[in-house]
Amino acid sequence: MEKINQIRILSLWIFVLPVIALNLCLFINIEWELFENTIFKVGQIGKVGFTIPYIDGSVSISRVARNYPAYLVFKPCMIITALLLIKYWITTNALIQNISAESIQKKRFMIYGVLSAIFLIIHSIFLGVSFEHDLYKLFRRFVLLAFIIFEIVAQALYVITLFKIKKIISELINKKILILKILLVSILAFTALASLPILTSSGNVQFKHILEWNYFIGVVLFYLLTFFFWKAQKNQKF
Repeated sequence: MEKINQIRILSLWIFVLPVIALNLCLFINIEWELFENTIFKVGQIGKVGFTIPYIDGSVSISRVARNYPAYLVFKPCMIITALLLIKYWITTNALIQNISAESIQKKRFMIYGVLSAIFLIIHSIFLGVSFEHDLYKLFRRFVLLAFIIFEIVAQALYVITLFKIKKIISELINKKILILKILLVSILAFTALASLPILTSSGNVQFKHILEWNYFIGVVLFYLLTFFFWKAQKNQKF
């Protein structure tokens, strides 16, 4: 089943690329002195002390990614990731339709997944663009929120579909990973709902930063699990 191998490769890149990009941006901001006498000199707002934001929440993702030269890494990597996401969801939908074409509703996860990727592209393009207007700020928040919502909905619909056809695909998958995927999506959805009152209120800055860093890892971890979920196929086409 050729599509399975394509999906495994895509999912691995979707995990690896943004994780490396984000943490490289963090490295640039922490080790800003390395770039002090180069054309990649870090701006004042991008200079931070040693931090592990996943634990201490002392800096936001936006701060480490939107400033020069970090955005030279972050923006293209996120756009490439989004394009890989589009390819991933389309290929995944094609595979599921080929395996079990009983319901056209299986396309729903693809639609939400592609929309989430489009919002990620828009967010990446406008990241770091400064324009002091309330409407613009609202637009940026809407785009980011839309990306997160559509991504989680896509993942949830996808694991529901997999659970429904698990008997059909039992020889192609690792059933233990399916349980982990369901657990991960459940945690992401519950965390998003439980944190909403805090996220919409003022204060709790460090908690918000800790949440966004770990939530980011949680979202892309879904794709790493996908890599292990499907068993590698040899000399087979679907």
